[in-house]
Amino acid sequence: MNQDDQTKCAGCLSQVDHDRNFPDFDLLSPLKIRDVQLKNRIVVSPMCQYSAKEGMANDWHLVHLGSRAIGGAGIVFTEASAVQPQGRITPFDMGIWDDKHIEPLARITDFIHRMGSIAAIQLAHSGRKGSCDAPWKGGESLTLAQGGWQVVAPSPIPFAEANPPPHSLEIKEILEIIKAFEKSALRALQAGYKIIEIHSAHGYLLHEFLSPLSNQRTDAYGGPLENRMRFVCEVAAAIRGVIPSQTPLFVRISATDWVDGGWDLAQSIALAKKLKTLGVDLIDTSSGAIVPKAKIPVGPNFQVPFAAAIRAAADILTGAVGLITETHQANAIITSGEADLVFIGREFLRSPYWALHAEQELNQDPHWPIPYGYAVRRHK
Repeated sequence: MNQDDQTKCAGCLSQVDHDRNFPDFDLLSPLKIRDVQLKNRIVVSPMCQYSAKEGMANDWHLVHLGSRAIGGAGIVFTEASAVQPQGRITPFDMGIWDDKHIEPLARITDFIHRMGSIAAIQLAHSGRKGSCDAPWKGGESLTLAQGGWQVVAPSPIPFAEANPPPHSLEIKEILEIIKAFEKSALRALQAGYKIIEIHSAHGYLLHEFLSPLSNQRTDAYGGPLENRMRFVCEVAAAIRGVIPSQTPLFVRISATDWVDGGWDLAQSIALAKKLKTLGVDLIDTSSGAIVPKAKIPVGPNFQVPFAAAIRAAADILTGAVGLITETHQANAIITSGEADLVFIGREFLRSPYWALHAEQELNQDPHWPIPYGYAVRRHK
């Protein structure tokens, strides 16, 4: 399926099967996933802050994430948290590879839960896109002398021509990374997280194994679709095997690479079906970022059709993400049955109380926290 056909297919699939359309549900409706009750369908997407030292959460993360919980989101995601030190994008990424990371994260989850939101965490490994400087410092690859590290990937193919070639992982190293994801999930539970997400999108390690553009292996982890899906499926199975049955497990994927011959929607549907059998509850549906020069038709709702297609074809919950900024835009995604959750990123950076404003726009009294609500009511 070429890129044009894929885009057309996604467009036609955006009209979700009417049998799965629930007109009584909207953006503010509660949703129960396993034993976790969400107060609404609004999610603060995991967004890297590049503000940690040695992977440790600090006051910035408490205030950043806590303010979004005060702002009324149903789920507040901690950013991509590396399961190994060499799994960071930058030296300033959040980490969860060591027990020392648990205590500062627990302080954050406790506050989020006291504000009525659900704390979630995204577990990640950067793969060949790691060992970079912070974005506001240029984001270039760091040498060992500059504090960088040897990056890893399924095959020795760099992300960009100027980058050094990554180390091609041996099978024993793949198994070590799977164990690192498993141990990090257990730490996340100790830190109080109620939802865990596996990051398998945006050109990072697990996505690198999925895409033929970055995976040219000839062993059990390369070649046919089943082999390329093996790594992320083994990570999902390992995590599902150690977390409680009542804990939801999400997976973020790039539904397409937006490049002919790359990962595409049909393969994403096959992956979603497999992940569902392994106990994954929701596919957080993004796209792209496996190669630097893909032509992506960026615009409002441009990724929503992928969430709708996967939801319909794989019969699994999905989250829609990408340039969703307006209340009625987000509400329509839910009421149309295109997705079950709406993940909002940059707009929550601009407006920490986005969910409270959404309540007002949808004719519901905003659930301001008591110290704020008193002032709001007083000056009506």
